[in-house]
Amino acid sequence: MPISTSPGSPGGPKSHIIKFVNCRLVKGNELVNEDLWISSKTGKIIQSQIAFYQHQAIPDEIIDLRGRILAPGFIDVQLNGYAGFSFSVVPSDITEYVKGLRRVNKSLIESGVTSYLPTFPSAHKEVYHKVLPYCGPSGARRDPDDGAESLGAHCEGPFISPTKNGMHRIDVLQEAPNAFSDFLECYGPKNLTAKHDCNDLFNPIIRMITAGPEVPGVAAAISDIVSRGIIFSVGHSEATYEQMKAAMDSGSTMVTHLFNAMRPLHHRNPGIFGVLGQGDELQRPYFGIIADGVHLHLTSVVIAWNAHPDGFILVTDAMHPAGLPDGTYDWTNGDCFIKKGNVLTLNDSDTLAGVTVSLIDCVNNFYNAAEVSIPEAIKPVTVTPAKMLGLEKTKGCLEHDADADLVVLSEVQEGPGRKALSVDQVWKFGSMVYKRQN
Repeated sequence: MPISTSPGSPGGPKSHIIKFVNCRLVKGNELVNEDLWISSKTGKIIQSQIAFYQHQAIPDEIIDLRGRILAPGFIDVQLNGYAGFSFSVVPSDITEYVKGLRRVNKSLIESGVTSYLPTFPSAHKEVYHKVLPYCGPSGARRDPDDGAESLGAHCEGPFISPTKNGMHRIDVLQEAPNAFSDFLECYGPKNLTAKHDCNDLFNPIIRMITAGPEVPGVAAAISDIVSRGIIFSVGHSEATYEQMKAAMDSGSTMVTHLFNAMRPLHHRNPGIFGVLGQGDELQRPYFGIIADGVHLHLTSVVIAWNAHPDGFILVTDAMHPAGLPDGTYDWTNGDCFIKKGNVLTLNDSDTLAGVTVSLIDCVNNFYNAAEVSIPEAIKPVTVTPAKMLGLEKTKGCLEHDADADLVVLSEVQEGPGRKALSVDQVWKFGSMVYKRQN
């Protein structure tokens, strides 16, 4: 296991600098044998030469990772719940909701996820108005003890196609005859407006909206949505190829769980998937992929990767029993989930209700199916989602002045012919918050 030593002299001033040595850094498409310096005071990655030569600072602690991989913290942009807590279920006592969020953040980070978008399936407007204010960007305190960090909410619906609703309740779906005004009414104006202070502009509480551009009124709202710093993602949609292109012309940059709950690829109308086949000189969207082996055949995952590697983002779409043992778990309207492994079925049936897969499981499934390199397997949960969110300078990378959100990974063999990466440690804002027990 990693060895920690301290070069500082007893009683000397602390630099709050930690130096990782004997590690392989994930940088671009390569594993680079380099040291990494971070500050536990600022929570940032720092430039070693500037710290040493300009500020005469030396590390308080040197951590020998013994050849392990040091990667940026993972980002999950589609997570419905975790550790028994669902973001879209409103308790009678709102303090219980706040406690549930804290439990998610503390538990989720153990899987290597340091940042995420709490995701809301289609619901009545009262749900959004009551709980969205608690799910906006949460990293302003920069406190590692808070655990994983929300980067803003992902509202998946209710402006989606009733023929592609999946597990979304059809009775809550909406059209938008008044265009963006209906989005304001549904989600609440304060949740769609960026917050200001005297020095800075903060992202709005809602970071991403999934909707169908073919739903009446939705296409006319796209430009208003993206002008507020909110990502418009096409999903749960019957959109044609032409409608998808028009949505992109209006500012859409993302597709929610590609292949699932959308018009399938057809040789005369390639639908949403068709825009991935455009030449490099034309705009192509980012897209989420659920590589759990349930939502998609892993061959489909590889096809999507080959079509547009730079837009490929792994997501879990996990439900609230994720991170819990197998068993029976309550859902809404008296229904319940039966959890067996990573699969959820509805009540006592074979009806697929969702999954509880972890993001590292998705990484490993993709790693083996596509036979890609380790940096290529990690990119869809670090660099690419960070770029999609416009956070590529602070998240998803190991560059100077980025947040020191880190994952220490080991290479393991899970069985004949199957390689895997295992999460050994997780660091948030420059402090270790999880260490796997032997």
